[in-house]
Amino acid sequence: MTPQDPRVAAENNQRAMLLGGALAACVAALPFFVPIPPVLAIVAVIGIGLAPVLVMAAFRVPFILCLVFVVFSFFRIHEAFPVLGPFRIPQLVAAPTIAILAWRVLGTREVRPFWSRELTAFTIFFVLVTIGVFTATSRPTAMAYWSATYVKIFAMVPTIAWLARKPADFGLASRAIVLAGILIAAVALWNKSQGIGLVEGTRVTIARDIGSVLGDPNDLSLVLLFPLSFAVALVVCRGSWRSTLLGAGATVCILLAIIATQSRGGLMGAAAVFAVVGTRVIKSKVVLLGGGALALLVLFAAAGISGRASGGAGESGIDESSMGRLYAWGAAWRMALGRPLTGVGLDNFTSNYFFYSGHWDGMNHAVHSTWFGVLGETGFPGFIAFVAMIVLTAVAAYRAVGATHTQQSPVEVRGMSLALLAGIAGFCVSGTFLTQGFTWPFYILLALCVATSQYAKEESRNATSHADAASMAIKQAI
Repeated sequence: MTPQDPRVAAENNQRAMLLGGALAACVAALPFFVPIPPVLAIVAVIGIGLAPVLVMAAFRVPFILCLVFVVFSFFRIHEAFPVLGPFRIPQLVAAPTIAILAWRVLGTREVRPFWSRELTAFTIFFVLVTIGVFTATSRPTAMAYWSATYVKIFAMVPTIAWLARKPADFGLASRAIVLAGILIAAVALWNKSQGIGLVEGTRVTIARDIGSVLGDPNDLSLVLLFPLSFAVALVVCRGSWRSTLLGAGATVCILLAIIATQSRGGLMGAAAVFAVVGTRVIKSKVVLLGGGALALLVLFAAAGISGRASGGAGESGIDESSMGRLYAWGAAWRMALGRPLTGVGLDNFTSNYFFYSGHWDGMNHAVHSTWFGVLGETGFPGFIAFVAMIVLTAVAAYRAVGATHTQQSPVEVRGMSLALLAGIAGFCVSGTFLTQGFTWPFYILLALCVATSQYAKEESRNATSHADAASMAIKQAI
């Protein structure tokens, strides 16, 4: 495709702005004829006014729509800010994202699909999970979660991997994830200061009154943990001063919000993120290990873990929270033994807890472990495929860090590769105590890791071809 003439582009932008202004004016007049809440009308005016410009931007930079979908689906922005709920933004952008990808692949052929071992492992795991849906103990429950969440993850993983192609895309993804993390952290800290939705009197949540995923402090800490690695990478990789300042502010804000959740898994995941990044900055292993251990103790003290109603210092021996996890892990193991090939089915752990638990206290419980959750719900084949997928992704992330730093790739790519490696470490550590086998975090990391690895391979091939061309030119000159 030939580049668009600047004058034509300017005229198109002007037409889009005029169209957006006209549509916004029409919507602004609606409250005079139809009763509409003022806040909803204002948001609608802004959204419709910007719609034409956003559509043009989406066709020029299709990765934008993909990011919007991921940010709203994972961070639940529309639940943290309920005024956005009626617009159903994740559903609104999902179909256009796939349509634009199809156009770029089949129409303009600007995007060239590729495959990798990580995508193969992910596909195998998805197939095993899907088979387990039809053999689940409660098929409606498994099918509801599969259709509402997991099939979307399956569609978006290759979409992200194929649309993120340039350093600008990686930089945009890092900033979008960090900004979303700041928004969620700000709401969490506000709720903490106002005493809104606190669990056990001290643990912060968001939108608990509407049944949001963010209404569980452990799940909230997981959501906050994801952007932490990207924020720290922005600081360490030292791009522009704006990016460094954004990363530093986000790191502080997000870390304070994780502390406010008082989630031990979240704090240990944060320590893992800092440990991985620390290996790129601190050369002395003794200083790194000693400083890391001290920092973890400081984090636990700052979070007031000992003062928690559950899992605090007031409980003797193994606390109730830890024992609950051990009972749940035992139940998951019995589920895998009882149904070794398929497990009990996607999202079926809680409903099966009574039948497989060795300790019944009158309530069903969540598994509180990614590893045991996958084992119990997908059986041994699914667990093996899941672990293989994580190992392959971690190896690819490690190699991408080495390749991008050796090649002196753009700072956006180096920052992304470091954030991915740190994020995977945080996932593996926090995943021991938090349930995230079938939620967005790891799969976003996987998709971005595939994209970063592909970029590093193409850069390596280009460098080799340039070197060969230069060598040939010298030989011919001689």
